[in-house]
Amino acid sequence: MRTTTSAGEAVRPRPRPHHRRRRTPHPHHDAPDTTRQFERIVALPDGPERERLCQEVVRAWLPMADRLARNFRDRGESQEDLAQVAALGLVKAVQGYDPRRGCAFESYAVPTIVGEVKRHFRDHLWGVHVPRRTQELRNRVRAARQELDCRVDDRQPGVGELAERSGLTREEVEDGIAALESFRPLSLDAELTSTGDGYTLADTLGEPEPGYDQIVYREAVRPRLRELPEREQEILYLRFFCEMTQSAIAERMGISQMHVSRILGRVCERLHDEIEQQP
Repeated sequence: MRTTTSAGEAVRPRPRPHHRRRRTPHPHHDAPDTTRQFERIVALPDGPERERLCQEVVRAWLPMADRLARNFRDRGESQEDLAQVAALGLVKAVQGYDPRRGCAFESYAVPTIVGEVKRHFRDHLWGVHVPRRTQELRNRVRAARQELDCRVDDRQPGVGELAERSGLTREEVEDGIAALESFRPLSLDAELTSTGDGYTLADTLGEPEPGYDQIVYREAVRPRLRELPEREQEILYLRFFCEMTQSAIAERMGISQMHVSRILGRVCERLHDEIEQQP
């Protein structure tokens, strides 16, 4: 369309300025193009040149490895350690990748790095042995809790809600909840109160009760005492239950103190051997 001036001259209208849309970065914008390096790597034998190219590729892809490591933050491990584990997974991916198979390096590297980080959590962060099934329940309960925490109200999800969201039974959810904070065992020196009185977990532990062992010994020897001759039973009773001295027993029984000592030694040794030999 043309317009005219007062002098009748035709004037072409100015074009409207074209506003370019700002491109949003792709979520994998940290994926560099290392196609040529990989082509050379697979063609080279093991040696300094191949090692140099591998290190060059690893440095180029480190931002992606760091990004994947950040996905596992706030799970009981420092970000620096997670970055190192992810870098190790990246090194393994570079060494194992073969471009001749037709897949992009990123599609091979991502599961390799993520798998390395998950193995790190499974093998190194659990201070006690936990069955793999329990670890899987923990992860599913944790994911369900994160999804339910996005609700408007601040109410914590219950076991029933977590079971419905995760597709687990209530018993499985309870096992997963118990494992949520079980990466490391609690130290015996950990204080149980915030009053600063030094009351620790070790203070709640019981001590061996010697009376229990005494009861076990008495019950083990009881049937054998009934099988002893009457005089030997009386001597044992006076010595160990009435706590009489050997001299007092000898005077009461009308025998010598040496004879009492021999009877006590012989009977006690025989009872001990019989009890030790029983299955």
